[in-house]
Formats: sequence, C-alpha cells, structure tokens
Amino acid sequence: MSLIINHNLNAMTVARNLNESYGALATSTRRLSSGLRVNTAADDAAGLAAREIMRSEIASLNQGVRNANDAISMIQTADGALGVIDEKLIRMKELAMQAATGTYSSDQRLIIDSEYQAMASEITRIANATDFNGIHLLNGHLSGTSSTHNGATLEASGPMKVHFGTGNDSSEDYYYVSINTSTASALGLGLGAGVKGGANVNAGKSISTQELAQVALAAINDAIVSKDKIRANLGALQNRLQNTITNLTIQSENTQAAESRISDVDVATEMTEFTRNQIMVQSAVAMLSQANSLPRMALQLIGG
Repeated sequence: MSLIINHNLNAMTVARNLNESYGALATSTRRLSSGLRVNTAADDAAGLAAREIMRSEIASLNQGVRNANDAISMIQTADGALGVIDEKLIRMKELAMQAATGTYSSDQRLIIDSEYQAMASEITRIANATDFNGIHLLNGHLSGTSSTHNGATLEASGPMKVHFGTGNDSSEDYYYVSINTSTASALGLGLGAGVKGGANVNAGKSISTQELAQVALAAINDAIVSKDKIRANLGALQNRLQNTITNLTIQSENTQAAESRISDVDVATEMTEFTRNQIMVQSAVAMLSQANSLPRMALQLIGG
C-alpha cells in the first residue's frame, strides 16, 4: 500500500471495524440489561412475530383461568344458597310429619302451618335475593336450554356463557351454566304452588289439616329431589371448571416456556459475546490511534 496523506485508508478501515464492534457491544448491553434476546424487530423479525402471537395467547389463557374461577365463585354462591334452602326443606318436612299425626288439634295445625308457610316464603326470598355481581342465580333467570344470555340487558335470561378459551368455538372455548328456578312455588311448595305433573293441586301448599299434611310429604320429597338435582348439576359444573383451569394453566405454562426460548436472553452466552465485543472495541480504539499516526511517516520523508 502506498504512503499517502490525502486519505488515511487504514484509519477508515479501523473506524469501520470499530463501529461494527461498538454496535455489537451496544446490542449485547441492551440484551443483558433488558433480559431479552429480542428487543426490536431487527434483532429477530420472525422470532418477534412468533413471540407476540404467543404473548397474546398467554394473556388470553390467563384471562380464561380468571373467567373460570369467577364462574366457580358464582356456582359456589348458588350452591351455598341452595344449602340454606335445603335446611328449610328439611324443616318443612319435619313440620309436615308433625301435622300429619292425629295427636294435634286443628288450631295447633294452623300454628304449625304458619311456620311451614314462613319457611316457604324464606325459600322464595333466598332464591330471589341470591345474586353474583348483580346476576340473579336462583330465580329462573339462568334457567332453560336456549343460549340467549349475553349480558346485554339488566336482567338477561337464559343459560350463562362461561368463556375461557382463546377462540370462539362452542366445542372448545366456552360452555353454558344453567340453573333451574329454586323458589318455593317452582319447587311445588307453599301457597303459590301450582299443579305439578297432574299431582294433587293442594299437595305441598299447606299442612293446615291432617290430610293436607300427609299429601305434602310427597311434595316435599319431590322438592328435595329437584333441589338435589340442581346442586348435583352445579357440582358437576364446578368440577368441570376445575379441570378446565388445570388444562388452561398447563397450556399457559408451556406456551410461556416456548415464548421464553424465543425472547429471553441466554445470559452466559451473551456475557461471552459482551466480553468479546468489549475487547474488540478496545482493540479497535488502540489500532485507530496507531492508524491515525501513520501519515506522520510521510512528513518524515518530506522533511528529510
């Protein structure tokens, strides 16, 4: 190479190498300080696209777990209220048994019936008052088979959709929670009870006479069975939701692991690169100083 003074080509080459090494050192510094291998699209364009899809999937899965847990809390609220109703039904059967025997007078049966009616009224009150986040659970608003409950109105009716999946497939991402009416009249008890399946119109309405008390026993048994079916259905739904939560948690965990392999920096490997780049920068700085002094040799020739 010729000895020239207009262009210091050696210094230009060293400066280019210095810029490259300094850029690589800056990248290593950014990765080590953030803990991420992919900070910008320039780091790994394909990896960034895959990571963002996985991150959205993880966020959706975690929200699905929260949705399922909320549904479990709702079911537990309904089941707790039904447990209280169960106590009232047991007391009503006890009162009917008491009134069905002949050792009580008519006036005494009227007194017994007054408590019986109070228990029926309390069952209806509990059914109408039990709500979760403003959604009534036992008054019939969640009953039926048609999928109409979409939360669009203050008193939406129909089975409630519990959405936990990341898509909108009815076979994979959601299912419906249906809870039958649990008021006293719906169970066939109390003064508001109607005819059920051709049964005696007076069955379960009152225990003010010995005869009414005797036929009320069968109506109360039917009411207990109806209530137990509701609770059994709720229990099955709760177990199903628990299994759903377990599955979603596993999915989220494994997706998080895959996202980590794409996104997170390997500190040991990157620290090795950082040290290498740091040495390259220091070496380039030293060589640039040497290259900048080379044109002085031409001055020696001129001066000689």
